[in-house]
Amino acid sequence: MILPGFPDAAPLAGLGGGILIGLAAALMLLGMGRIAGVSGIAGRATGISNSSLPRSSAWLFLLGLPLGALLVLAIAGDFDPSFAEPFTLVIAGLLVGAGTKLGSGCTSGHGVCGMSRLSPRSLVATLTFMVAGIATVAIMNAMGLKVLQ
Repeated sequence: MILPGFPDAAPLAGLGGGILIGLAAALMLLGMGRIAGVSGIAGRATGISNSSLPRSSAWLFLLGLPLGALLVLAIAGDFDPSFAEPFTLVIAGLLVGAGTKLGSGCTSGHGVCGMSRLSPRSLVATLTFMVAGIATVAIMNAMGLKVLQ
C-alpha cells in the first residue's frame, strides 16, 4: 500500500507492530502487574532502581527487544539498517536517559501504557514528546538538514 506523499511508508507493518507492542504491554500489565516502560525495566535490570519486578525478568524483557528485531530480520530477509556514528548514539542515549529521569518515564511507559490508562501525567508527557519531535524536525528541515522529506 502506497500513501500519497509517503512512498516508503509501510502502514500494514506499522499496524502489525503496534498490535504486537500493545499485546506485549497488556500481557505485562495483566500477567505481572507491571507497566512495560523500558526505562524503568532497564533501571531494574541494572540495579539502578528497585521494584517488585525480578531482575531476571527485567533482563529477559530487555534481551527480547533486540532478539525480536533479529527475528523480524530473519523473516523479512532483505533489510539494510543504517545508524548514526557511535559517538552520536552515546550522546543521544545519555540525553534520552536524562529525559526519562526528568519526565519520570519514557515514551513506551507514557505513550503506550500511560495513554491507555488515561493517566494525566502520561497525556502531558506524550504531548510534550510529540510537540518536541515535530518542532525538532521542522527546525532541522528549515536549516536544510533534510530530515523526513
